[in-house]
Amino acid sequence: MRRPGLSAWGVLLGLLLASAAGAVPTRRFALAAGNDEGGAGTRPLRFARQDARTMLSLLSRLGGVAPGDSRLLLDEEPEDFLRALAEVEAQARMARARGERTELILYYSGHAKDGALRMGEGVLELEALKRRLEASPVDIRIAILDACRSGSLTRTKGARRAPAFAIDTGLAQTARGLVLLTSSSADEDSQESDLLGGSYFTHHLFSGLLGDADRSGDGQVTLFEAYSHAYARTVADTADSGAGAQHPTFSYDLSGQGDLVLTDLRGHDEGVLLPGSAPAGAYYFVSPLGLVVAEVDKAADTERRLALAPGRYTVKRRLADRLRIGEAEVRRGSTTVLDESSLRDAPFSDDPVKGAPYQTRTRRAYWTLGLSGGYHSFFDSPTRDNLFLSTPMLGLEASLHHYFHEDWRWDVDLSFGSRQATLELPTLSGPLYRYSLLNVGTSFVREWPLGRVNPFLGARVAYSVMVRDFTDTRLPTQFYGVVTPGLMAGVRWPLTHHIELTGRARVHYLLYNVDEQRSLGYWELGALVTFRL
Repeated sequence: MRRPGLSAWGVLLGLLLASAAGAVPTRRFALAAGNDEGGAGTRPLRFARQDARTMLSLLSRLGGVAPGDSRLLLDEEPEDFLRALAEVEAQARMARARGERTELILYYSGHAKDGALRMGEGVLELEALKRRLEASPVDIRIAILDACRSGSLTRTKGARRAPAFAIDTGLAQTARGLVLLTSSSADEDSQESDLLGGSYFTHHLFSGLLGDADRSGDGQVTLFEAYSHAYARTVADTADSGAGAQHPTFSYDLSGQGDLVLTDLRGHDEGVLLPGSAPAGAYYFVSPLGLVVAEVDKAADTERRLALAPGRYTVKRRLADRLRIGEAEVRRGSTTVLDESSLRDAPFSDDPVKGAPYQTRTRRAYWTLGLSGGYHSFFDSPTRDNLFLSTPMLGLEASLHHYFHEDWRWDVDLSFGSRQATLELPTLSGPLYRYSLLNVGTSFVREWPLGRVNPFLGARVAYSVMVRDFTDTRLPTQFYGVVTPGLMAGVRWPLTHHIELTGRARVHYLLYNVDEQRSLGYWELGALVTFRL
């Protein structure tokens, strides 16, 4: 099937696209889902979760979605996605019963493979989702699907070179008001960019909804304006990529006349205004992390406005032989007028998007919290029997993955063990006491992912406190605390998307300098069950 050009879309969309005009109140709902994990055969993404957060924040700020009418799902399973959709539909059904007109914007960013969205280890068939939306009790349904997989600077999305989506671009005759936007056509892969901090399609759709797509200058961004903008910019940006040009697709069946407004910039004072006197050209707004969060293509003698969220941005305008760079701070409730004369000339080597921290990682950082169980013992037998006992241990542990570098982990752990024993020494025999051990440690660990198995090796430093508390009150309680360096090794297995199991071994050095100085060593074997946040 030949892909319709933008002019063809304009003719088609001019015949449809809108909710009924009049005084009937409209209530808009939003469901945004981002899945960095796509299960077996895929690699974790970097930007899918962030894309979902960004899109939902935009719809809440400029798209007329009230806080109670939105849902955000991050790395959830298909069952959670369908449950959230059912909750939104129940709200919409109640709104319709009160005479309100209802709209739903559903956004998904993540993996797709073999005609299904991949959510963790689960799959959601695209045709099943389409049928569900066709039958949804909402007047207007807009589904925006951006499926992706990770790579390097520009990476191919999807588990392999295969159709990213199996959604046609023809009319869905059974739908009552359904719009489907996808990030690529049925015979293409989709792509994402490290410099943009997200997918090409979502970035340009987001930037367009902020105001770059408002070609009419009426302060409103319509569905046709947003799609036309995202289509043109996505094709242009991916034309020279290794995967080739990417063409977003559009499928619709809407009754009524007029265009559907997605974001309304009127009444929102905060943002950046490029006055008509500013030179023509492409202006890029860069976050402190070095990511392009929005851009605007300004024509000569034309005023343009972007409804950027409050914050400080680096402004970049690229010329043939140099850059023009400056700063713009957007304050809450106020409009910042960009004075182009305040920008300075800079060589291309000073490009603010070069060397961004995110470019050093290809995996998203995340936390895990877990419960550990293990056994602690010294190598030296006399030490085990008379000084420091072998002890079962229970503990808590928190780990930060991929933050400092990909496949590196930082652990912080706390463990405690206790047992009762009888003291047997040459000079003293028989007293009953309770031996307690408290360990507080931190580790830096390097992992080597091998499919679903992740062996690791690391260094650890712990502070150990050992206590002997005698039942005979005439004998004093004994404490000993010492810093103990050591090494650790083990294997981590993800059981589900959120649950992981770890088996590990530790060896430590301990300097004992009470009565005499002794160099001791101890070992620990343990298992850890963790929950991924």
